Amino acid sequence: MSGTRPLLRRAPYEALREGFRWDIPARLNMAAQVCDDWAARAPERLAIRDLSGDAPRAVSYGALRAMADGLAQALVAQGVARGDRVGVLRSQDAWCAAAHIAIWKIGAISIPLFKLFKRDALAGRVGDADARIVVTDDEGTGLLAALDGVTPLVPERETLPEARFETAETGPETPAVLIYTSGTTGSPKGALHGHRVLTGHLPGVEMSHDFLGQEGDCLWTPADWAWIGGLFDVLMPGLAIGVPVVAARMARFDVDECMKIIREGSVQNIFFPPTALRMLRAGEARIDGLRSVASGGEPLGPEMIDWGRRAFGLTINEFYGQTECNMVASSCAALFEPRPGSLGRAVPGHAVEVIGPDGRVTDGEGDIAIARGSASMMLEYFGKPEETAAKFRGDWMLTGDRGVIQDGHIRFVGREDDVITSAGYRIGPAEIEDCLLTHPAVATVGVVGKPDSLRTEIVKAYVVLRAGWEASAPLAETLQAHVKERLASYSYPREIEFLDGLPMTVTGKVIRKELKARATAEAAR
Repeated sequence: MSGTRPLLRRAPYEALREGFRWDIPARLNMAAQVCDDWAARAPERLAIRDLSGDAPRAVSYGALRAMADGLAQALVAQGVARGDRVGVLRSQDAWCAAAHIAIWKIGAISIPLFKLFKRDALAGRVGDADARIVVTDDEGTGLLAALDGVTPLVPERETLPEARFETAETGPETPAVLIYTSGTTGSPKGALHGHRVLTGHLPGVEMSHDFLGQEGDCLWTPADWAWIGGLFDVLMPGLAIGVPVVAARMARFDVDECMKIIREGSVQNIFFPPTALRMLRAGEARIDGLRSVASGGEPLGPEMIDWGRRAFGLTINEFYGQTECNMVASSCAALFEPRPGSLGRAVPGHAVEVIGPDGRVTDGEGDIAIARGSASMMLEYFGKPEETAAKFRGDWMLTGDRGVIQDGHIRFVGREDDVITSAGYRIGPAEIEDCLLTHPAVATVGVVGKPDSLRTEIVKAYVVLRAGWEASAPLAETLQAHVKERLASYSYPREIEFLDGLPMTVTGKVIRKELKARATAEAAR
């Protein structure tokens, strides 16, 4: 086999839409797509340019396969079998890629985990997935130490045999990856995807990079590979198409470090989250020599698009999707002019419409929805059949976004739920509220996103204290640290305001809508 070829050819957008058909084989395993097929045909071909260590390292497809084969044998020796869930807690590096590939080779299910997660956030996801093994590094081993029943496996410490490991026979619907997404109620939900999810991403990734896969292309993102944006918008599509992927650790986005990575990695194609673009703009950065820049997660607006033309000498292509069904719409400067305020047009192979309460397509404002049949659509919310059913309205999967479609261009109006978008991260308020409620000072709390010019939103908590506690700046700092230590450093409330009471429904639920309006008014002052 020759590896995965790009799914889109150069043709007018309408012709691509009308002529596109999914061609998904009955036997499909992502480990073969991103590694085995290329290693068999061109083992010396560059797969990953790893800048994460002390010295740059060029990792070929043959070397990546050897790493994954050895790690798969080590996982089997630990008792991992087909269908088991295995965590991957590593930053951008070649071993992170090899870990997912090794897990898929076994026929098991990988769970990307984020290094900024703290004890409670890790415990909740690992516990929900019933994952007993987590592939990690020395730093991650320390993070996992507080979790009962979890065994860390550090590849660098293992004696990894060089013998080949035969990749399991799986199909497009065989569960392969479990990615947790934030929500407005309860604990984070795990979106379970089959092996077809990568194929489902390819047309949108190609489109967002003006036909990715051209000579000299080299792909990078500052987004962590623990998220669907890093893992399936960059790493795995690049490997599948044969485009080298740069691995580089960046604890937090830094303009100078970003420029260095682009230079040393010979980067040609970048996925920049919107917050990274804003920081580049604030730093008056100019980057020459790129072939494509893509962005997604929230609308950029016409001013940012205009700035991108000046800073990069090209048009930033915006794309749209979510963890449950990603890369379903995109702009593509090589196909059509972007429209101000538009998220792009439906990617070939994905039917994206705006529907009303009756589930019918409407010409006006409504719910942005994706028709069943999209290859990147999740199988289910893991272990949550009722919440899976609630995600659909007839044959349409609801995104939770409101929008309008005009001449095929999708315009985002707003979200129906209360998910907070901060510095590119999607943060569920319920998880933060639950965490704050474990502190003895907190009687009740409401968490919302407050508009912010740099981060889009910041997390703000409105707190009612228990009797005997007094509002103070030190207490606010204590509550912030309480969240930082248990969830993630990016999701703590940057502002805490103490109130005598919160707006509540008759059934005792906090009315976040009113708190959101209050926070928005504060930001406007």
